[in-house]
Amino acid sequence: MDTPDTPPRDVWRLTPASHEAHEAHHAHEAHKAEILSAADTMSGEELDTLPYGMIQLDATGRILKYNAVESRLAQLPQATTVGRKFFSEIAPCTKVQQFYGQFKDGVLRESLDTTFSFHFAFKQNPRDVTVRLFYSKRTRSVWVMISDREGNPIG
Repeated sequence: MDTPDTPPRDVWRLTPASHEAHEAHHAHEAHKAEILSAADTMSGEELDTLPYGMIQLDATGRILKYNAVESRLAQLPQATTVGRKFFSEIAPCTKVQQFYGQFKDGVLRESLDTTFSFHFAFKQNPRDVTVRLFYSKRTRSVWVMISDREGNPIG
């Protein structure tokens, strides 16, 4: 029987699973932070091994790096994306305040680290994802990290 000093039995049953999910989320977030802090120094081959979509943009939105996971998800060959304008040529659906607006503001402030849910309306592969935009002071560029809708690895 439950007493005022003990949680209901239902809570005891749910706590371990909830705790595991909470711990897994924090582990993914820590892993993403590590990746973003090292991304500037990674080669294209190293970026291709990551379990997240990774896109590096210069201050104008031109693609500098585009990893294999993002290439597969967007169904766009890496060779055809690098050097092109992300917001107008590759993913025009991102030219909205939530995405492009935050990108522009972060470039102007030289400071950006934000995460949000987003729907990529690609004709060939529409998908709901979690986007993290991170400004690198080292390279004065913005990293776009794409994970699944819950923020978990996708590659």
